[in-house]
Amino acid sequence: MAHAVIASRALAGVASPPVEVEVDLAGGLPALAIVGLPEAAVKEAKDRVRAALVNSGYDFPTARVTVNLAPADLPKDGGRFDLAIALGILAASGQLPRAATDGFELLGELTLDGRLRPVTGALAAALELAGSGAALVVPADNAAEAAVAGTVPAFGAASLNAVTAHLRGDAPLAAAAPGPAPAHDPPDLADVRGQAPAKRALEVAAAGGHGLLMSGPPGAGKTLLARCLPGILPRLDPSHQIEAARIRSVQGETVTALDPVPPFRAPHHSASMPALVGGGSPPRPGEITRAHRGVLFLDELPEFQRSVLEALREPLETGEVSVARARATLRFPARFQLLAAMNPCPCGYLGDPRHACRCTPAQVRRYRGRLSGPLLDRIDLQLEVPALPVEELRPGLTGDGEASATVRERVEAVRQRQLARMGVAAGELDGGGVSAHCRPNDDALAFLETASNRLGLSARAFHRVLKLARTVADLDGAEVIGQSHVAEAIHYRRLDRDGGEPG
Repeated sequence: MAHAVIASRALAGVASPPVEVEVDLAGGLPALAIVGLPEAAVKEAKDRVRAALVNSGYDFPTARVTVNLAPADLPKDGGRFDLAIALGILAASGQLPRAATDGFELLGELTLDGRLRPVTGALAAALELAGSGAALVVPADNAAEAAVAGTVPAFGAASLNAVTAHLRGDAPLAAAAPGPAPAHDPPDLADVRGQAPAKRALEVAAAGGHGLLMSGPPGAGKTLLARCLPGILPRLDPSHQIEAARIRSVQGETVTALDPVPPFRAPHHSASMPALVGGGSPPRPGEITRAHRGVLFLDELPEFQRSVLEALREPLETGEVSVARARATLRFPARFQLLAAMNPCPCGYLGDPRHACRCTPAQVRRYRGRLSGPLLDRIDLQLEVPALPVEELRPGLTGDGEASATVRERVEAVRQRQLARMGVAAGELDGGGVSAHCRPNDDALAFLETASNRLGLSARAFHRVLKLARTVADLDGAEVIGQSHVAEAIHYRRLDRDGGEPG
């Protein structure tokens, strides 16, 4: 009898592939069938769409209605296709001109009275539309998010009737605009009392994008130092802001503007493998992807499941994670900076002069043994953070260090120097990059070889010391890596120097 095609978008990981919503009206008993690999929420659309059409003043056709979501081998989930299905039925039944939807892609979940509810991934859909010449129509709550991309015209509608009025030209919708930039500032490094060595290590880690593990007793300030790291990291450039915003969008977070501050994620140690690395059905990004272009902070590191920690090894090297399922394999970006904290022993007071440690050597070894050597090899800086003296805890005292803004200026200068020389931060160099750009002088090389033999450093740890020394030299304004730079880098291999015993 009649046929209509409406353009929409699915969600697959952080991508938003195109979907054609085909609606066909045929003779036979009245029914509505949805085909094309729909999940349960999509199958339920037939009840939402029927009620929304009737309650919005339209006639639901007394015919056999078949809705095909093409391509048929792409899984579809959620209520994002409700609006496209409703408009397809209206176009196929003659209640809306078929040409009215040309040049538009539509997303939105319908309520029973015809209002539009927000969907996930509106920003991802807008980014995928770049250069197509099409416009995007989304629920009003997604309008600012779709406009953040700046790639296509985006329109936000509150109801099905508002969309049809816009498509007919009766009441055009206003083009959406991004919202104001979020106002949030990480804790300032100047507020941290004492801990000068830890602050220096934090600056080195920020300058070269290196991983950092802090070991110390409870209350030493490890968590506060960790939360200061985003404040001294270089601000994200526009392309990296888009990447971070896209990931927040597909996770269902409200995105109204780009954020130049690097993401900071701090999952609890009870997080499962899918929660941290990604997975589920359908696969969704995990915390390491949500920390993309930012910081992943793992507090109480040995308390995480060992299998979960071991799953971090590949993403730390490659900057992405693959989630394999029977139907497809999805790749999620995961270029994050690892920051971790741990106690030196189960009770937390090993090496603390003010508290007696209650742990036996066997308990300490078991606790330390929860972290594998290959994982520790991938963490460039391993630092002890001692407890603060009581005198520095007096009320009214302020931090005695530099402000985060001052430190960030030095970090940004080093990062720009490294990008100009190597194309990436020192912490991201591969083996060839280390050979080309991390060459110490003769004295420094001899010192490094002697220290490596004494400490039993692996080949990976040897290269990571060189990358760390490259950053230390850049902070020092030196083009050639000297012995002092290598010595400081080796100083940060705390667990290697202690023979694997923390504290």
